[in-house]
Amino acid sequence: MTPEAEGFLRRAIELAAAARRAGDPPFGSLLVGPEGTILAEEQNTTITEADISFHPELKLAVWAARNLDAETAAGTTMYTSCEPCGMCSGALARSGLGLVVYALSGEQLGGLKPTGSFPAVPLEGPALYDEARVPVDGYYA
Repeated sequence: MTPEAEGFLRRAIELAAAARRAGDPPFGSLLVGPEGTILAEEQNTTITEADISFHPELKLAVWAARNLDAETAAGTTMYTSCEPCGMCSGALARSGLGLVVYALSGEQLGGLKPTGSFPAVPLEGPALYDEARVPVDGYYA
């Protein structure tokens, strides 16, 4: 890890502290472009904006998909205070960003919470394959 990368991670941690001071969960992230400049910053606003999806990683993935061409996105690094959750990881995979660097792992985060991680929601399926495949078949060709 370079001193520059450590500085970007420290900025993500500062954004996390700002989120906590604002009454939101303590998470922050920033995007650094291929030239090493900060393109965008976000912090968690799930409480203050009453939207469970407003994680900083998700907000920045959406921003990148809307505002960066594929080549720039591929050269961009996200620095984030904590390892992205499953929701954010899915968005990041679709955003085209080149790299994510995080300070705190999901396992470490779980150890800091008195109740651990969120319980998994039971899933049931697959079902109705012949019907469900009709709108999807050929879409990805």
